[in-house]
Amino acid sequence: MPETNAREPDGAADPGLARLNALSRADLRVELAQCLDIDRWVDAVAGQAPYADRRTLTELADKHAREITGDEVSSALARHPRIGEKARGKGTEARWSRGEQSAFAADTDDASLRVQRIFEFAQGEYEARFGQIYLVCASGRSSRELLADLVGRLDNDPPTELRVVAEELRKIAGLRLEKLLDAA
Repeated sequence: MPETNAREPDGAADPGLARLNALSRADLRVELAQCLDIDRWVDAVAGQAPYADRRTLTELADKHAREITGDEVSSALARHPRIGEKARGKGTEARWSRGEQSAFAADTDDASLRVQRIFEFAQGEYEARFGQIYLVCASGRSSRELLADLVGRLDNDPPTELRVVAEELRKIAGLRLEKLLDAA
């Protein structure tokens, strides 16, 4: 990950960082909420702007994402589509979501289609058990990998699963923050 030259604290050597540093607080909050829609996280990260360099920002964001609570998981899940469903909308967040899930439906051979149908059934079992959608950082993962993860997580008790989902949200936020920084 490239770092900004120490003599350029405004992020001039990093166009993505410079763009974020130039945003108003309100606009920065909107951008950050696309990464992780948790007000506490957005406020904590936006409150530290301007950022000296990319590493400082990503470490700050990760630190605050590690503190996601069970209550925050529920609000964050509202912006995520189920695995296998296309995100609605034309905005950045919907485009990111479609890209993150693209490997899931990429294979269209008979075996892969069967895996996807089994996944859909297991996803229903998960939702009945935990009362929420199954969320995973799906970026680059095949339908077989996601099915194995989903089936394994069905054995979790609800408090453990909340912690797992919080960790998946942290991973997604990190990936999306990098995309935000690279979108200069």
